[in-house]
Amino acid sequence: MARFSEPMKRLGFSSADQTENRRAVTGMILASQSPRRKELIANITPSFRVIVSQAEEKLPEGIAPEEAPVYLAGIKAEAVAAAHPDEVVIGADTVVILDGEILGKPRDQADAERMLRALSGREHTVITGCAICGFGRRVTFSEQTRVTFYPLSDREIAEYIATGEPFDKAGAYGIQGKGCVLVKRIEGDFFNVVGLPVAKLKRELEAFDTSLSSEDKA
Repeated sequence: MARFSEPMKRLGFSSADQTENRRAVTGMILASQSPRRKELIANITPSFRVIVSQAEEKLPEGIAPEEAPVYLAGIKAEAVAAAHPDEVVIGADTVVILDGEILGKPRDQADAERMLRALSGREHTVITGCAICGFGRRVTFSEQTRVTFYPLSDREIAEYIATGEPFDKAGAYGIQGKGCVLVKRIEGDFFNVVGLPVAKLKRELEAFDTSLSSEDKA
């Protein structure tokens, strides 16, 4: 049976008997520098630390936009897990997709204007991919949320860009910040758009723990 720390046990992760010859999970690592993901994962457990992956985040040629976030999340998690084999590592990546194009973080003001004009009055998809790595195991999943913007005037776009908020956000907006006034409706998990589908992640972590425990019993 995998043995977890007390904070993880309070979440419902298995602890069970204290027999010998078990793998001991010494902690949880978030392989992301996003302050938003750090805040969200704290709702699952206060017992984690952040180690930013140094892996090159390069997409293979021809990969479908919908598959990109899971691929990148896996790269991040695996790179950190290789150096921390006794810890559970979580990687995540969020993309905004419109008309089959991934809208990443804007390069400059003109790029932010382009993205916001493209999103104006339309529905787009936000996908966050997650990877959980540890003890030679790797589990990935993704969550999709559909977001619709109000039609945006040139003035609204200029005023929002002037806040500086778009420049470190995929798709050039932050729904949890001043960008909330651009959004008409969403269908799906709000926190997925922020950067982490925290409710689904909690359940996937619990399943990951159960799987480790079953392997130890075998």
